[in-house]
Amino acid sequence: MNILFMGTPDFAVPSLEALITAGHSICGVFTQPDKPKNRGMKLQSPPVKETAILHNIPVFQPINVKNGEAFDIVQELNPDLIVVAAYGRILPNDILEYPQYGCINVHSSLLPKYRGSAPIHWAVINGETETGVTIMHMAEELDAGDIIDTVKTTIEPNESVEIVYTRLANLGGELLIQTVANLAEGHATRTPQNHADITYAPMLSRSLSPIDWSKSALDIHNQIRGLTPWPATSTDILNGEMVKVYTAVMTGETDTKSAGTICATGKQGIDIVCGDGAVLRLTEIQAQGSRRMAAADYLRGHPIQIL
Repeated sequence: MNILFMGTPDFAVPSLEALITAGHSICGVFTQPDKPKNRGMKLQSPPVKETAILHNIPVFQPINVKNGEAFDIVQELNPDLIVVAAYGRILPNDILEYPQYGCINVHSSLLPKYRGSAPIHWAVINGETETGVTIMHMAEELDAGDIIDTVKTTIEPNESVEIVYTRLANLGGELLIQTVANLAEGHATRTPQNHADITYAPMLSRSLSPIDWSKSALDIHNQIRGLTPWPATSTDILNGEMVKVYTAVMTGETDTKSAGTICATGKQGIDIVCGDGAVLRLTEIQAQGSRRMAAADYLRGHPIQIL
């Protein structure tokens, strides 16, 4: 099948590679423009662009997909199917309706739950024990199209969003190959989404970072693993300086001290009392102007007095 692929971040790469491995003709790749990154602010190509270049696939990076320029490219490429995976742009109706087999999207949640830009992060933050990938027919409304197929996976209690992200990216690639085959054979189903079950996963921001120690240890633990590595959680209770928190573990212990009190420090980390009396152990942190490190290493240069 002649396929136009649209995607940008790491999540989309396994889907593109799966299509290539399966022998489909990829007539082109749409991805977002290169962006300046890191201290040198050098332009960096999106992961999907780098993958496309390795396979000698034409790359297109339109700044605007709604002004007609992108549609002109689509008409020239004349794809049978458009596959979208975390592209980061809302496609206009003329593009959606152009291909013979339509446009399908690889979305990292079990729709209709977690429509939007950060479904994996919010599933972890909210303490979900299950998530998955949905492949759907695309509609003008964001993530609202009919469902073709899904695959599910468990979120383990201590898994960070990075681990779940990678697993879902690979599952998405596997599911995509079967979905494309079903489309070609006329076996693909269409199941409308149940609008009563819709939830949303809005963009992340640094406003989500501060830890509220009056919350339960479980809620804080989920916040930490759902916001790593960006924007990361933060707290100012360690010697009064703002510190990013990257990993923590539930100790199973309790303490009668007030929420936000450091109750123990040692080689295993920094123990803090949460709002429900449970103790959460910080195991990896980053002080301002420093590198990310084990909490025990931080303590060597920043001893904390336990009251």
